[in-house]
Amino acid sequence: MSQKTTLIDLNTVQQQRRWVVIDAKDAVLGRLASKAAGLLRGKHKVCFAPSLDCGDFVVVTNAKQVRVTGEKAESKFYFSHSGYAGGAKTTSYKLQMERDPRRVIELAVKRMLPDNALRRRQLSRLRVYPGADHPHAAQKVEASK
Repeated sequence: MSQKTTLIDLNTVQQQRRWVVIDAKDAVLGRLASKAAGLLRGKHKVCFAPSLDCGDFVVVTNAKQVRVTGEKAESKFYFSHSGYAGGAKTTSYKLQMERDPRRVIELAVKRMLPDNALRRRQLSRLRVYPGADHPHAAQKVEASK
């Protein structure tokens, strides 16, 4: 039996992209992020290759109603640094959810994608909305399973 490597054409991959909506209402943050990261990478497709950007568009709705388990609501912090001396900032999970709940999901998905050149392109296909409505009805969005 001969085994041949099939190379996937990028044009066909881009034509096969679909739009998937994930409802974050009462969903656990980590499980939601890993599901979205898998869809963005295209790991559910037959034509998946780690070096190709063959994933789908992902729309996450109800970002305000995502939940975390255990004591993470009180103990989880987001760290950022400006690069200057004394430029470290920490933001608690509760404060970040009050300010911008979209950012919580975006960071969770970003950190579940591999840190390589494809991550920026894959993240550009992620859309997160705090409420239930989104402006992507024209793209024939499918509900996630």
